[in-house]
Amino acid sequence: MRLILLRHAKAVAAEPGMADRDRGLSPRGRNDAAKIGSYMARHALLPEHALVSSARRTRDTWESARGAFPRPCPADYLDKLYDARPEDILNAVREVEGTSHSLLVIGHNPGLHEVARLLIASGDVEVREQLNEGLPTGGLAVIDFTGNKWDQLRGRGGRLERFISPQLIKNETD
Repeated sequence: MRLILLRHAKAVAAEPGMADRDRGLSPRGRNDAAKIGSYMARHALLPEHALVSSARRTRDTWESARGAFPRPCPADYLDKLYDARPEDILNAVREVEGTSHSLLVIGHNPGLHEVARLLIASGDVEVREQLNEGLPTGGLAVIDFTGNKWDQLRGRGGRLERFISPQLIKNETD
């Protein structure tokens, strides 16, 4: 199984009276989300299903990223992923039924970064250290697991396959 964690891209600053949930992406954020989506498509990091926080910036990140995908991917927009604690995120993943072996979660820090650190037991040490420093806006962590049911997901059961951010992609052509 493969769990792909994506922190929303750079959002606009809140305007007076604006709810945090209503903040959309900045122009840089839209560009970064599209860049991450293209990267995912080029590297066959395509989810079969997506869980997306109901906040506008996560929905905008999903819309910008999925435009690069060669095939449709169903998504569920979940209120419980907004400002979620790691256990809330894990519970949302564990509730996924069916045969999706590749699942994308688009959410927020600090919960998303904490769940990545909680799940990873192995992988390239240098890359793991980079992830330990933080999950930036538009940051993508790809974690592989043995097993075939999301409800059996446990802490320290995954291998970090990849960690990338829009800033690390640069002008990649492969």
